[in-house]
Formats: sequence, C-alpha cells, structure tokens
Amino acid sequence: MPKKTTAKKATSSTKKATKSSKKGTMSKIKKPTKTANKVKTQKRSAPASSKKKTTKKISTPRRERTIQQIKQSLLSQREALLKEAEETLNSLPGEINFPDMGDQATAETDRNFMLRLRDRERMLLKKIEETIERIDNGGYGICDECGNEIGIKRLEARPVTTYCIDCKTRQEEEERIAEGG
Repeated sequence: MPKKTTAKKATSSTKKATKSSKKGTMSKIKKPTKTANKVKTQKRSAPASSKKKTTKKISTPRRERTIQQIKQSLLSQREALLKEAEETLNSLPGEINFPDMGDQATAETDRNFMLRLRDRERMLLKKIEETIERIDNGGYGICDECGNEIGIKRLEARPVTTYCIDCKTRQEEEERIAEGG
C-alpha cells in the first residue's frame, strides 16, 4: 500500500506540476508578450519625443554657457597679449652698435624675430576683438560661408574661427590646388 500511495502522490504531483507549468508557461508567454509589446511601443514613442525636447533645451543653454566660457578665455588672452606687447615695446632696444659684426647680426635677428612674433600676435588680437564683437552681437558660432552652426568642439579648439570644419577643409583644399598648380 505504501507504494500505491507514493505512486498516487507522484502521479498527482506530476499532474499538478504539469498543469502549473502549462499555466505558468501559457501565462508567461501571453502576458510578457503583450506587456513587452506595450512596453516596447511606449519606449519607442515616449523617449524619442522627450529626447528631442530635452536635447534642444539642454543643448542651447549648454552651448550658450560654453560660448560665454570662450568669451572669458578670449578676454583673458587679449589682456595677456596686450601686456606682452607693452613689455616688448618697452624693452625693445633701438639700434645698437656692437663691436663684433656677429653679435650685431644676432641682435638684429632676435629683434626682427620678436617684431614678427608681435605682428602675428597683433593679427590674433584683431581676430579676438572681432570674435568678442560677434559673441556680443549673437553671430558667433555661425559659419560665414554656409550659414550653419559651427560645432562646439571646433569652437573650443579654435575660438576665433569663422568657418565650420567642412567649409574650412574645402577652402584649404582649394588653396592647395591653387598653390600646386
């Protein structure tokens, strides 16, 4: 008798397990599929629209914040350039006659080199002034050639730029072709 009871228990528990597994399988298959479809649909539609709104809201203030940081950097760079130019003009000697011709040539070469550096800095200073003016007028970060926004990474790397990377690349290629003949 104990064997029959065990067999009945095993059979009944097997039937229960089979029924519960079928129910579980059926319910697991049906419910997650419907729920998964609903969730997938919701995930696709809701975040896509919210991402666009969020990106625009975050992008504009972030871009403006970065532009203001660039402006502060340009202002400090301008001050440093002006200070260096003043120091150079104050310390630049006039015509000095050295007894040795080699020493005089070296001094003249150094003087010309410093003047060329200051001339390049003068041109950079002019670009910095124009850039600060563009920031104040609201035209900063717009390509002069195509009218598209210049990427923020390019502005951070080259704050005085007036061309987007595509237009600048095209311009440089045209210059190379013109020089190469």
